[in-house]
Amino acid sequence: MSSAFDPHQGLIIVNSEIVGVSGTAVLRLALDTGATTTLINSDMLLSIGYDSALSQSRVQITTASGVEEVPQIKLTRLAALGKDLTDFPVLSFTLPPSSGVDGLLGLDFFRVKRLEIDFRNGSIILD
Repeated sequence: MSSAFDPHQGLIIVNSEIVGVSGTAVLRLALDTGATTTLINSDMLLSIGYDSALSQSRVQITTASGVEEVPQIKLTRLAALGKDLTDFPVLSFTLPPSSGVDGLLGLDFFRVKRLEIDFRNGSIILD
């Protein structure tokens, strides 16, 4: 499947949908090949029934400001770029409002798939 993006903009934004225990949410995720794990804003997770404070699983991450321990949540479903992943673990993290995104679509989403980013044509192919 091919998806379009504007190669002249800063971030590559991927429209995504997550399914939770009490609803669904449509997200704007930044495609981030520098992130090993997909990360979603804690407020978005809470809005569909995932309370990060109740998570038993924690993961250490390195951010620009240091090392932090964050909750890991297993989503019922994450859909992006024509792919649906079920029981998909993501990290819950509070992003600053200035980020302009609801999270990061990390390398774990792309593993065992072929990802092609064509900046000349502004297209993403994932199969």
